[in-house]
Amino acid sequence: MIGPVICHAHDDPELLALVRRYVTPERRYMKLSGSVLRMQSPEYDRFLRRLSEDAGVITVNEIATLLEGGWRERRTATWLVAVSRRTEFRERLGGLLLASEVCCAGPAYCVALASSGTPRDSELLVAYLDRYLRPPRCGADRLRPDRFDRVGQAVGFSVGR
Repeated sequence: MIGPVICHAHDDPELLALVRRYVTPERRYMKLSGSVLRMQSPEYDRFLRRLSEDAGVITVNEIATLLEGGWRERRTATWLVAVSRRTEFRERLGGLLLASEVCCAGPAYCVALASSGTPRDSELLVAYLDRYLRPPRCGADRLRPDRFDRVGQAVGFSVGR
C-alpha cells in the first residue's frame, strides 16, 4: 500500500520559499503547539501580531501549497487559516484530520475547525472523534454508555444516545 504523498521543501523550491517565509521564522511551527500558551508579554503580543499579519497576507494558493507539506507546514498553514477565518479550507482540513497522515498537525486542524464554529465544522470534528475515539470492544475495558450516563449525572449533565 502506498502512503500519503507529502511534498518536501528540499524537493520543491516554491514550498521551500513558503517554509522560510511562514513556517520557520522564530521556530513558529514549534510555538503553535502549546508553548504559545506559556508565552508572556511582550513575546506573546509580538508572536500573535506577526501571526495575524501573515494570516492577512498569505494567499489561498500559498496555504494550499503548505498543506501539501509535512507536519510543520500543515500545522502552520492551518493556524493561518484559523486566524484569518478562511472557511474555504473547511473540507480540506476535515479530510486531513480524518486521514491523520502526519503527526503533530491534528490539534491545529481541530483549532481551525472549531474557530469557525459552523454545524459543518462540528460534523467534521464529530466524524474524527467517532473514527478515532471509539470505545474498545473488549471485556472489562469496554466503555459503556450507561457508565457515561452515571458519570455525567454525577457532574450535572446527561449523555444523549
